Amino acid sequence: MNDPIAALDAAPTDPATVPADAEADPVFDPTRRATELAILDALRSVVDPELGMDVVELALIRQIIIGSETAEIRMVLTTPFCPYAGSMIQQIKDAAESVMEHPVKVTLLAERWDPRDAGLTW
Repeated sequence: MNDPIAALDAAPTDPATVPADAEADPVFDPTRRATELAILDALRSVVDPELGMDVVELALIRQIIIGSETAEIRMVLTTPFCPYAGSMIQQIKDAAESVMEHPVKVTLLAERWDPRDAGLTW
């Protein structure tokens, strides 16, 4: 299942996989995590017009990458040729930038959305 919260929590716990300079590059950064959660909260305002559910609830957000001067949100669409893609991408960009102090890039991934990722069964 592609749960955006679980994906953000996935961090190496095996000491062999933690970098030697872990203090300079921490595995878990509470400030970064708070920013990621704030972005996810802001993205809840972006609703898929066809399904009437927000992009977080639909599990469309796959990854949030926060850099020092930019950020990137990687996502999928519910259908490959979604007629609302442009509008939704702009809304996602605007919502994320309302939290960030720098530009946010939205990247569409080629993987297919599965309603089961959002816990939906029809």
